[in-house]
Amino acid sequence: MNLSEFLAHVQQGKAIPANSEIHTFMVSLSNEAMRITSELNSTYHEPHEIRMLLTKLTGKQIDESFTMFPPFYTDFGKNLTVGKDVFINSGCRFQDQGGITLGDGALIGHNAVLATLNHGFMPEDRSTTYPAPIVIGKNVWIGANATVLPGVIIGDNAIIAAGAVVAKDVPENTIVGGIPAKVLRMIDEK
Repeated sequence: MNLSEFLAHVQQGKAIPANSEIHTFMVSLSNEAMRITSELNSTYHEPHEIRMLLTKLTGKQIDESFTMFPPFYTDFGKNLTVGKDVFINSGCRFQDQGGITLGDGALIGHNAVLATLNHGFMPEDRSTTYPAPIVIGKNVWIGANATVLPGVIIGDNAIIAAGAVVAKDVPENTIVGGIPAKVLRMIDEK
């Protein structure tokens, strides 16, 4: 198993059975992510050092316009794609095995959770995980303590209210909030 094979598997939404070869591979990369995030979170780093650590974590070049206030947690890292002018505030937790894409200009508030895996519902299937990507559009603002669940697409310019739980796609140019999140209004409305 290699990273390309793993990513192809999860991009197809295929299950990751417990104790399988693909699960073992995922856990090995999770251990690597824990080492890198421990380094990121253990002491103060200059902005360029944070970008360097995120580049190491994701395996992709992080743009100079990226800003983060640690601590930051992810249990994978290699399926995270970060656009330009992205800001991630402190305490965020990303579960990116299923894929997380942050569009240009995205703002992620304190303690936001982005989760891309679900477990099987039946007790005998509970250890199997099912991936689904999260796609955050351009100029999206996710408020503090919001949670975005697997498979959600958030349209460009949308705002996710603090504390919202987003379980369904969010249209562009809308403000959503609540549990579960629902459209509160369009952004251009007064």
